[in-house]
Amino acid sequence: MARTRHLERLTASDLFLLLWDDYGWSTDIGGLAVVDGTSLLDEQGRVRVDAIRRHLEPRLQLVPRFRQVLYRPRLGLGWPLWVDAPSFDIADHVKVHAVADESQLLRACEELARPRLDPDRPLWELWLLPGLPEHRIGAFLKVHHVLADGPAAMAAFAALLDLSADASTPAAPPWTPRPIPSAGELLRDNLHRRGQELARGVSGVVHPRRTAQQVRRTLPAWREVLTEQPAPQTSLNQPVGAERRLSVVRGRLDLAQQIAHVQHAKVNDVILAAVAGGLRRLLASRGENVDGLVQRAMVTISQHQEGPAQAKGNKPGWMMVPLPVGASDPVRRLELIAAETAARKHEARPEAGSGIFRFVAGQRVWYRMFPRQRSVNLVVSNVPGPPVPLYLAGARLLETFPLMPPMGNLTLVVAALSYAGQLNVTAAADRDSCPDLEIFTQGVHDILDALARSLATAIPPGELRHRSRSAFAP
Repeated sequence: MARTRHLERLTASDLFLLLWDDYGWSTDIGGLAVVDGTSLLDEQGRVRVDAIRRHLEPRLQLVPRFRQVLYRPRLGLGWPLWVDAPSFDIADHVKVHAVADESQLLRACEELARPRLDPDRPLWELWLLPGLPEHRIGAFLKVHHVLADGPAAMAAFAALLDLSADASTPAAPPWTPRPIPSAGELLRDNLHRRGQELARGVSGVVHPRRTAQQVRRTLPAWREVLTEQPAPQTSLNQPVGAERRLSVVRGRLDLAQQIAHVQHAKVNDVILAAVAGGLRRLLASRGENVDGLVQRAMVTISQHQEGPAQAKGNKPGWMMVPLPVGASDPVRRLELIAAETAARKHEARPEAGSGIFRFVAGQRVWYRMFPRQRSVNLVVSNVPGPPVPLYLAGARLLETFPLMPPMGNLTLVVAALSYAGQLNVTAAADRDSCPDLEIFTQGVHDILDALARSLATAIPPGELRHRSRSAFAP
């Protein structure tokens, strides 16, 4: 059989995320950064966008997906795959959207997140948002989830950035797109992959003990989703629409680490405890009974084996964590969550595209049920970011905030991101069913402050400062 070049097919996890499009939910993740734009503005205060594009384009060789598109072969030639875009113009991806002031920053991200990315172009955009005080500029990166999960999106963005303001531009040869694989190449590759799958199936039959061990390792994680007590019905679970709201909480990583250390917990536990406190505040404000209430959070877990800066593609796992919203004491709430996560952390975590979700039919069945699912109340994600400052075309990134979309009947999605000593949290919610999002983020802020005050060492209150959309104004 003739040799063929390596073809980058989508994985089952990728297909699982790609199907979001078919059911009308947003498939875009990304992040918002605020940069010191003094060197990026001309005398009239306009962004030097052409200079920024020239600075970024040589760095695209480090992120091949940013110049590739999805190609869907005809029936019998295998799953979709990544191919080089026939043509590429960075001006289609690095754009400018002016804002009047800080009060419009999150609103602009809400609006820019709404349109779907053009499937005929590489699935990313970087929006520069000038108009902030003191020459600061927002930078909103929007990436289709099929291109990357949270850690991989962070790694891709970091590849476009520098470790110093005066870093030299890497030399890059002119980019020439490779042609789309022929039908013969696709057929040979598909037959080869089907043969590998058949061999793995035969191996499972020949070595039943090894197969049984693999099943036993991941069974607890599947049991969490499929057989544990259903998530209680609250106003958090309603079919979502296309409009979203954003609100953020600014925090310090060292303070969260101190809280975790004193309470024998992890930083992720601190975040979950603050989320539980925010939920208690939000649901109580809606007149719902929170006494004894436990909400189920799906906590995303990265399955990437690469280093933080080398993560590629989608390798998402999950852990179901009960959040004791009914517990009134913030410290007790943290203790309960830390005990739960400690008991579950040693269990093997399958990827989202494994098990029954390895098959497209299983994925579609799950998506049809998703708007009515009772397994989970919300999603929480925590992505470790760079510990040192980064620079965009010579401009220092001052702050970063992660962005994830609501989906299915999950009207609230919470994401945390660490960067250069910060630990910032973004809440994204369905606009119609969660118009009171700031009540949640104010609750998150207050619980973090309460946990800080619980430390044995004196820490002034207000170290974790809350910022919702209205609080951005000077």
